[in-house]
Amino acid sequence: MQTIDTLIFPRWIVPVEPEGTVLEGIALAIDQGRILDLLPADVAPLRYAARQSLQLPTHCLLPGLVNAHTHLAMNLLRGFADDLPLMRWLQEHIWPTEARWVSESFVHDGTQLAAAELIRGGVTCVNDMYFFPDVSARALAAAGLRASIGMIVIEFPSAWATDAEDYLAKGLVLRESLRHDPLLSFCFAPHAPYTVSAATLTRIRALADELDAPIHMHVHETAGEITQFEQAHGCRPLQQLDRLGLLSPALMAVHMTQLDDAEIARLADTGVSVVHCPESNLKLASGFCPTARLDAAGVNVALGTDGAASNNDLDMFSEMRSAALLAKAVANDASAVPAHQALRMATLNGARAIGLGAQTGSLVPGKWADVIAVDLGDLESQPLFNPISQIVYASGRHQVSDVWVGGRQLLRHRELTTLDREMLLARAEHWRTQIATAH
Repeated sequence: MQTIDTLIFPRWIVPVEPEGTVLEGIALAIDQGRILDLLPADVAPLRYAARQSLQLPTHCLLPGLVNAHTHLAMNLLRGFADDLPLMRWLQEHIWPTEARWVSESFVHDGTQLAAAELIRGGVTCVNDMYFFPDVSARALAAAGLRASIGMIVIEFPSAWATDAEDYLAKGLVLRESLRHDPLLSFCFAPHAPYTVSAATLTRIRALADELDAPIHMHVHETAGEITQFEQAHGCRPLQQLDRLGLLSPALMAVHMTQLDDAEIARLADTGVSVVHCPESNLKLASGFCPTARLDAAGVNVALGTDGAASNNDLDMFSEMRSAALLAKAVANDASAVPAHQALRMATLNGARAIGLGAQTGSLVPGKWADVIAVDLGDLESQPLFNPISQIVYASGRHQVSDVWVGGRQLLRHRELTTLDREMLLARAEHWRTQIATAH
């Protein structure tokens, strides 16, 4: 008999691969941080002696959710400037406030607050884009989360860097210093085509090719952005990116609410991933990402929340439901983006977009044991005919009871194991008082 770390006995397992599969009477074996086996529950105790054994008779095990686009430290600006269109929100409120307050301590405290929210919401992997990525990287690793850290690039100065070359230099130093951390990966994160020059984007493309690194970027977020870009450059932003050689499987194009048929075909041809942020797009009235058309064309579509300043949460359960419902309305087709597809968008598709599809995003032996348990035993989940449908259309993040990343338990019976709840509340109140008093 083999001694292993953990055996989990849930009511159901939804591995995501194969798509739409629901397993019953199956145990999950974890050892040395990875998924070792999925096997009949009655056989598991005969084959493995587990140091920890967990019975979850009303729960469904899933791969941890992947939040493929966010700005974590902006949790400290949750609800700060609501009900405004994107450019007014950015130019009149967010950018001036960031210029005054963003610092190492702001990013540390905001990232920790976000990490707690992510863990309690069943997110095990996050793709972040913000200033002071060195601070956020260490805060996320200390919390035990898997993270893709954006080496942010923008042309104007901030508290983190002075110009595009400085952003790139600091990002590359950070990547080199932490690239052996098993929880961390790195991507280039130019903010958008309208804030990063063609020369800088050309440099980023060359570096991304050299380092085999992804590129994470806001693209085609609003109709107004595209109109202004066309007036300034004589082409649409996506066309500019294509001319510069950025359309490839390395690119994660975020938002993408304004797409024509030719652009969708080009995305499919070049292997670009699209990161859909339905609730942020709805709240800012940015437009509708045509997810059903993208999926039909073969484009990998992932899900992100965007930052809590424009969402106003990091709730991937809510994002799954919104993505599925919005897709049906936009396509005028009730069969568009069924529940199993929405779940794949929030798990495996996100992992693939950030270059971690072989490591996480589904419950497959050999992958990291990034696993969540969702309790489907309460009244609000009854009667239960299909666990996947129930999770996407009728469940919430408050039903996440336990979370593991790389086999390490970060949430146990709804209690955080790596973060101090009272300290997080105190630091959030400190920043609220500071910002509100000065505003």
